[in-house]
Amino acid sequence: MTVEIRPCGLGDLETLRNISIETFTETFESHNSPENLRAYLDQAFDPERLKTEMSNPESRFFFIEKDGETAGYLKINTGDAQSEEMGGDSFEVERIYISNRFQKQGLGKILFGHALDIARKEGKTKVWLGVWEDNENAIAFYEKLGFIAAGAHSFFMGDDEQTDIIMEKQLD
Repeated sequence: MTVEIRPCGLGDLETLRNISIETFTETFESHNSPENLRAYLDQAFDPERLKTEMSNPESRFFFIEKDGETAGYLKINTGDAQSEEMGGDSFEVERIYISNRFQKQGLGKILFGHALDIARKEGKTKVWLGVWEDNENAIAFYEKLGFIAAGAHSFFMGDDEQTDIIMEKQLD
């Protein structure tokens, strides 16, 4: 088994869009109406929006590949690219998704470790993320990694306002 993490460039836009739609749908389809899910997918993963996000130097995307196949991806933000005002010492993990067929293989932990390594190298003191309050598996995963609940913010799935728990981890 070979696992590789590599940065996404603009040439990867279609692959990024496809894995984003696949993993988000796998994770949230059963919890949302088809209309709200479609509205979110169309908006969040619009090719022009993704291109803008990928072109922002304070946002970075990475693929994790297993045996040459894209298994998931990571989006991290610093500075003004963070989805909440958290300060210059903060580092956001905005998206981390592993395709269902690659779950339970340690890939999420590897990808998260990559994010924490980058945060430390950049001198950040805090890593944070938002996670849907009903996503118990993800919350448990983040708690095992040392994250604690620190607040909440709204997340819109189409016209459905949902609550994301903000979780933080202080870095050494």
